[in-house]
Amino acid sequence: MSYTPVVPLSGYAGWKFLNRTIEKQQAAFVASAEIQRNEDYFREKIGGIKTAEELVSDRRLLTVALGAFGLDDDINNKYFIRKVLEEGTLDTKSLANKLSDKSYLALSEAFGFGDFSTPRTVLSDFADGILAKYEARQFEIAVGNADQAMRLAMTVQRELPELAADDASESTKWYQIIGSPALSEVMRTALGLPDSVGSLNVDQQVNVYKQKTEQIFGSSDPSQFAGAEELDKLLKSYLLRAQLTDTSSISSGSAALQLLQGGTSGNSILSILV
Repeated sequence: MSYTPVVPLSGYAGWKFLNRTIEKQQAAFVASAEIQRNEDYFREKIGGIKTAEELVSDRRLLTVALGAFGLDDDINNKYFIRKVLEEGTLDTKSLANKLSDKSYLALSEAFGFGDFSTPRTVLSDFADGILAKYEARQFEIAVGNADQAMRLAMTVQRELPELAADDASESTKWYQIIGSPALSEVMRTALGLPDSVGSLNVDQQVNVYKQKTEQIFGSSDPSQFAGAEELDKLLKSYLLRAQLTDTSSISSGSAALQLLQGGTSGNSILSILV
């Protein structure tokens, strides 16, 4: 039986609870039978995998490989994943470099099929590194089954500090944030921006994000989120706004249901809508 993460509260209060208990909860999750079976199989077989074709031909190995990079939904896209892996990352024209979602780039780089004559799969510590990523990502998915906002917050907590601490320019970092579904959603919500901002061209989006970030956090540079204090402020803003949106949706839905059922008086209906 698999372990189901405990998230008793939504919003920022739930986030603080999750962070207090995450080590014990993740340990219990990783110890579950399904995770252990996948890990044991990966450890046993991955050292013998020398090509991308071999990897995508073994569904159980591919499940772990994709799961380690948040690409679980691509399990049936074997030709696409094989191409990502075989073209590697050293050529700027490779598929992994062209894709806006840099998870594919990280996957290809980690396995090294297209970059080296001998892939990284033969390294003695390769399985440990991939499985650590697999455990973290799968736990995030399990948390997301209980509260999707928590899952996104965990993704940002893991990815944004590394991106923020990079030597890339301020604008480049914003392009990377916008190119990540999780980072862009959290940032957009935390800044109080409408979903429609995503319909703007990427340069316009960068300008909007910069202006709003400077207005709220005092600086437009994503580098500030390399620090724990500013990162926590960002996640707090995101979780509170996300909770408010969910509460508003639930309230509106309840009001509509009562109207349809015709079970309220005129005065009560008015009070609900107001």
